[in-house]
Amino acid sequence: MAKTNVSNDDLLANIIKGIEEVKGNDIDILDLRAIDNTVCDYFVICNGTSNTQVNAIVHSIQKVVSKELKDKPWHVEGTENGEWVLMDYVNIVVHVFQKHIREYYNIESLWGDARITSIGNNY
Repeated sequence: MAKTNVSNDDLLANIIKGIEEVKGNDIDILDLRAIDNTVCDYFVICNGTSNTQVNAIVHSIQKVVSKELKDKPWHVEGTENGEWVLMDYVNIVVHVFQKHIREYYNIESLWGDARITSIGNNY
């Protein structure tokens, strides 16, 4: 759980920084705040090219958020196979996929009412 009261903006910025440091691809931020009965305020979705890169993205996010904000995820699951890792920071849930798994589940389409911000990259 959070050791300090961290703003969503600071947490989002540091999650994105952690993803970019290990060249995570196709970063989307889904703003769920205007949707009734959601489990959190934001989803951050990205993908890597292999289970090794997926786990590297997860570790990078944890390292950056811990160093900068002294915060850690409430729960992390999926690191065993590295195909889809979910990181729960309570108000922000991060989904790190392998590309083909992300395409298969297409969770962005499940949240069609969400405002989506895409972060471009050239990796």
